[in-house]
Amino acid sequence: MRPVLYVLSFLAVMALGFWAYRENYATQAALRDVTDLQNEIGSLRESLSIERAEWAYLNRPERLRDLATLNFDRLGLLPMVPQQFGVTAQIAFPPAPLITNLPIAGGEMVSGTLAATEGEQTP
Repeated sequence: MRPVLYVLSFLAVMALGFWAYRENYATQAALRDVTDLQNEIGSLRESLSIERAEWAYLNRPERLRDLATLNFDRLGLLPMVPQQFGVTAQIAFPPAPLITNLPIAGGEMVSGTLAATEGEQTP
């Protein structure tokens, strides 16, 4: 009986060693993937900051003003003046929604059916 126990113990140790070996390499691969993702995130953030700086540079008011004057014949752009804006009273706001749930005495909300109050019995 002891030799069988020794063989089973040896096989269990070998299986655990193989499992630990595989887990070690799986963990190393996951760490490499995380490092690659962090590097990619860093490079994307750097390129985003470059794009934002370029966008700010291209949208300078004096540059846009110069472009508008250069292309006036083609575009017909004019400077904005206060008379181009409307009055708030001219805005068509949507109508107020209809109230479907009305409070009744006692603070209960009833919608669509009759509700029995305490003390009353329903037929």
